[in-house]
Amino acid sequence: MSGGEREPRSYYVGVDVGTGSVRAALVDQSGVLLAFADQPIEKWEPQFNHHEQSSEDIWAACCVVTKKVVQGIDLNQIRGLGFDATCSLVVLDKQFRPLPVNHEGDSRRNVIMWLDHRAVSQVQRINETKHSVLQYVGGLMSVEMQAPKLLWLKENLRETCWDKAGHFFDLPDFLSWKATGVTARSLCSLVCKWTYLAEKGWDDTFWKMVGLEDFVADNYSKIGNQVLPPGASLGNGLTPEAAEDLGLRAGIAVAASLVDAHAGGLGVIGADVKGHGLICEGQPVTSRLAVICGTSSCHMGIDHMVHGHPAFPELQAKAAARCQSIYAYLNSHLDLIKKAQPVGFLTVDLHVWPDFHGNRSPLADLTLKGMVTGLKLSQDLDDLAILYLATVQAIALGTRFIIEAMEAAGHSISTLFLCGGLSKNPLFVQMHADVTGMPVVLSQEVESVLVGAAILGACASGDFTSVQEAMARMSKVGKVVFPRREDKKYYDKKYQVFLKLVEHQKEYSEIMKGD
Repeated sequence: MSGGEREPRSYYVGVDVGTGSVRAALVDQSGVLLAFADQPIEKWEPQFNHHEQSSEDIWAACCVVTKKVVQGIDLNQIRGLGFDATCSLVVLDKQFRPLPVNHEGDSRRNVIMWLDHRAVSQVQRINETKHSVLQYVGGLMSVEMQAPKLLWLKENLRETCWDKAGHFFDLPDFLSWKATGVTARSLCSLVCKWTYLAEKGWDDTFWKMVGLEDFVADNYSKIGNQVLPPGASLGNGLTPEAAEDLGLRAGIAVAASLVDAHAGGLGVIGADVKGHGLICEGQPVTSRLAVICGTSSCHMGIDHMVHGHPAFPELQAKAAARCQSIYAYLNSHLDLIKKAQPVGFLTVDLHVWPDFHGNRSPLADLTLKGMVTGLKLSQDLDDLAILYLATVQAIALGTRFIIEAMEAAGHSISTLFLCGGLSKNPLFVQMHADVTGMPVVLSQEVESVLVGAAILGACASGDFTSVQEAMARMSKVGKVVFPRREDKKYYDKKYQVFLKLVEHQKEYSEIMKGD
């Protein structure tokens, strides 16, 4: 190549479908995010604990954001496309048309969302079988997994949905099918939410035992009998029809997808940490834990506590006057009221158990409720700020609870890698470091989930030899936050109280069930 010429840059598109919106990014081969767009998606809650979406609405939003991020780019330089999404259940008929997942018969609403809790009796019956596959999902299956939702459809919507169904997709796999026409499923979604075992495949005895023997009879064609690792290239790439929808070139590589949190892990956990003084530098990647601070783990609980407080209107007005988010305002307000002590010590007599929507991990107990102890009569902004702090701490304590369960099972964790919306909140990050006693690594690129989705596209394109190589090249350390060791004793005590809260909640439940 002559001196004046430069090799054209390669770009990849990552598309992330979250709970309330679809986001897309254009990312280059070094992991730099060059363009970003987002678009809200509709949600329906026809009755309590029923949460539904529309796969057509979600795909339309994917098209809007993808067209936006590739504007002005030579489409020949876009080499790959990767999707990630929430673990929601998409139901289509034999001709791939939407089927209703609701009593109203509204086929537009053909997605049971990840957070839907309609299948309570079904998951209890599945867990009562004590089938060996449950050992791969922590011993108990969560109501948010797919088997209980499938059983609910069979038992409640036999004629309008179950008997007509041709395909049940995890949402990430629906998107890759929509882009390529290939019905292959990602190993990620099937292992995480469907009881597929990487070494053995599907277990016929499980599906027969729980009353879903239909899948065994048709060789699992409705839920996936071709399974590919994330990042594998699908078929002949983007179909002409999907290319037109998305504003991309037909034939570009499309990757087998990932669950959204796992894409965040991909975008953050493989970064080269040399020179940052981290113990994980010389350790295997399994010593690293990616914490994806998105809707499911944190936002809903914090929002619930803050928005429901009598001082919330005052908080909104003051934050708006300063052109700040409410959480940035709360963080600065906490600094004002902390006086000489560390800010975390403001909650010495206020404790929160944050499972307002049941516990997914590590207890998989959907009956658990939120708890607060230490409430006072005051309803001012100081009171709201301290309740917010206690809730943030509770989420960090929940992370510690998960880490301890992992370590009891034989894992060895030394470093946290945080990404997602709340990783932008310095209080949230510092509390995770202080409560777990571990350093927290933040990615240089805040939108790590989108980088993870783009890494999938990069792998599918063949530009990298492996997911590991792409991770090392495309994810970079931005900042490291170390724990305040002098506060360790305080957070150890907070953790003891945290464990007592759930222990007591279970005791209260037993008392109320007794004679």
